Amino acid sequence: MSSRSVRKVKRKLKGKAKVFLLFIVLALIGFGIYYAYNNDLLFNKKNDVKEPKKEEKKEEIKQPKEYKASIFMVGDALIHWGVYNDALVNGVYDFKPMLQYIKPISSKYDLAYYNQETILGGESLGYSSYPRFNSPQEVGDAFIDAGFNMVSLATNHTMDKGEQGVLNSVQYWKNHPEVAASGQWSSYEDRAESIAKVYEVNNIKYAFISYTIWNNGLPTPYGKDYLNSEYSEEKAKADIESVRDKVDFVIVAMHWGTEYSFRVDYKQEEIANYLSSLGVDLIIGAHPHVIQTVESINEGKTFVVYSLGNFISDQDDIDNFTGLAFEVTLRKYVDVDDSVTNSIVDPKAELVYTTTVKRGGVNHEFRVIPYPQLNNYQLPNYSTYYEKYKAIVNERYPDLHWGLTWE
Repeated sequence: MSSRSVRKVKRKLKGKAKVFLLFIVLALIGFGIYYAYNNDLLFNKKNDVKEPKKEEKKEEIKQPKEYKASIFMVGDALIHWGVYNDALVNGVYDFKPMLQYIKPISSKYDLAYYNQETILGGESLGYSSYPRFNSPQEVGDAFIDAGFNMVSLATNHTMDKGEQGVLNSVQYWKNHPEVAASGQWSSYEDRAESIAKVYEVNNIKYAFISYTIWNNGLPTPYGKDYLNSEYSEEKAKADIESVRDKVDFVIVAMHWGTEYSFRVDYKQEEIANYLSSLGVDLIIGAHPHVIQTVESINEGKTFVVYSLGNFISDQDDIDNFTGLAFEVTLRKYVDVDDSVTNSIVDPKAELVYTTTVKRGGVNHEFRVIPYPQLNNYQLPNYSTYYEKYKAIVNERYPDLHWGLTWE
């Protein structure tokens, strides 16, 4: 090959080398741009393609919680013949008008309690008055209509109509499951189920148990003491321990005390302290047929209403026609560490009075009226009586607030 040809070949190779080198440089530049683009080094890719925003996790700040339930309490429905005869109109018993001034109050509470002093044995057993009562079941209808959803059935008159009277009463209340009824049962199984039952209102769990220390000497059939809830320390201990850890509050209705005495007796105090030691939060008392004081015992652990007196009756005495209407609030406080504090707060009181119109020596037109709504025609000098009974209730709780929330 001539030197001239060799020089041509070299020039061609150099040209190709330059082209190849240029290709390599351009490829490297392209790769660099591609890498920078995809790694957001040269261009702000996020301006072109919006990535979905990640939700920032906010740290939840736990807050304490508070739950409340209001409970309204009145005393004995003591249905003498004068009361049920007055309720009979055209062959039908209607007790609702007797509660017409109470219904606007009682129906506003979460829980409303009363004591059914006389057995609701029904028509088949024959209605009767003192000393062995049997009352129309329409009495219960009137109280339910007025918003009452807790009833104590354990009284000294439980056995007035024997076993059948209790069974009739039990069946009536079973037909009204919206009402927490305690104190009479149809079997041991029925009793055990009732005692262990957990009720709930406004996220507050509670148990309700009723006892009587009196039975008027009437025998309970052998082997059937479930018919009548007679109190004993052993029975109360077993009952309360069976449910105490399942609920926030334990409420016990006690039929106790000395009839017609405004004074709390030693037995009431003894039982109250024992029940408090078992963890009972609220004790509601009946039987004296007159009002008694209220008290917070055991360093505020238990609130005791010793006697609400009569709510409606025909005993024809101002003391017996005057009853106590009482209110407390069940308060459950759950702290941020999930610890729970339960307490009974805001006790408030008012008096109620059964008014009648006397014709021919017989009372008619029974109506239960709050004392603040009375006038001197219905009860002459009612304001004087108000101060008398108020002092009795305040005896052990002088700072008690008077006037219920319905005002």
